[in-house]
Amino acid sequence: MKRRTFIKNTAATSLVCSIPPFFNLNSDPDDYSVTELMGKADIELFGEGINLREEAHDAFVKMKKAAYTDGFDIKMVSSYRDFYRQESIWERKFLRYTEDQGMQPLDAIDKIIEYSTIPGTSRHHWGTDIDIVDGYAKTSGDILVPEKFEEGGPFGGFKLWLNENSEKFGFYLVYTKEPRRRGFKYEPWHYSYAPISIPMLTAFRKKNILKLILNEDFMGSEHFTTGFLKAYIQDNILDINQELL
Repeated sequence: MKRRTFIKNTAATSLVCSIPPFFNLNSDPDDYSVTELMGKADIELFGEGINLREEAHDAFVKMKKAAYTDGFDIKMVSSYRDFYRQESIWERKFLRYTEDQGMQPLDAIDKIIEYSTIPGTSRHHWGTDIDIVDGYAKTSGDILVPEKFEEGGPFGGFKLWLNENSEKFGFYLVYTKEPRRRGFKYEPWHYSYAPISIPMLTAFRKKNILKLILNEDFMGSEHFTTGFLKAYIQDNILDINQELL
């Protein structure tokens, strides 16, 4: 449910009154440095096991309490990741696909960017984005699987709750199920705290992202071309939930 629809159709309550005003963005895009945007700066994070910027942390705690009241235990799978953690994820996957599975480097890169970002371009660098599941649900194996968030899946009920409630707390789904959307595949677990992440994305767009990536040196980066990176920026960084632009 879109937030504007929720506000139109739902009577005002104390919970609604606590909603962060979506368009009253508290951050100035000019406040963010290149190193901060790329996950290379030390930023202040809040909450044991939460690790978000203060305002995002406070909103998350409120959402977690509301979910608990409705029978869900929001479990944080991932929040802040610095550049070097993202680099290790990227290189581990690159080695697995090229050495273990024998894929060509360009094919391996295409496979990686189905779900994982190029180091320095992850929204998780910002301290605003979260990957979450319901800790009460019984499941095994990989948990961040889209099918597990569908009706009948272990997180199906939790996803319905998020559809109805996450935007009240400023958290918006990033990579939607919109069929015409390009870039990263649908991630029903990935939410972003919009009042901060929107200004941060605006700041990032003002930088020469292509040049920033080309200046980095990690496994596979030698195969990046200008054409590939332009498409990556347009499709993977910018083709997201339109509410977050």
